[in-house]
Amino acid sequence: MAIVDITVIPIGTETPSVSDYVVEIQKVLEANTDKIHYELTPMSTLIEGEMEDLLEVIRQVHEVPFQNGIQRVATNIRIDDRRDKKVSMKDKVNTIQSKLNDPS
Repeated sequence: MAIVDITVIPIGTETPSVSDYVVEIQKVLEANTDKIHYELTPMSTLIEGEMEDLLEVIRQVHEVPFQNGIQRVATNIRIDDRRDKKVSMKDKVNTIQSKLNDPS
């Protein structure tokens, strides 16, 4: 199980807003929920799943701006690939929350 933090940046858009591209990317992610779990954040999207599936989904979302007329796209990817145990995004957040709530 790996977790990916991905930001797709279409370059040369007509306006500063990129929300229409984000919507299309979210549709691609939703179509892949049989393989991955994702969470939209204000600055990026987090995706978790098996590495092979994640790399395929990354390729798909990178293509979205091109499919919508953009000629240049920069995609930032950060991968957390832990192999000693299975840890989900939720597990990681719960660990921090429990430590914050621990009075010791």
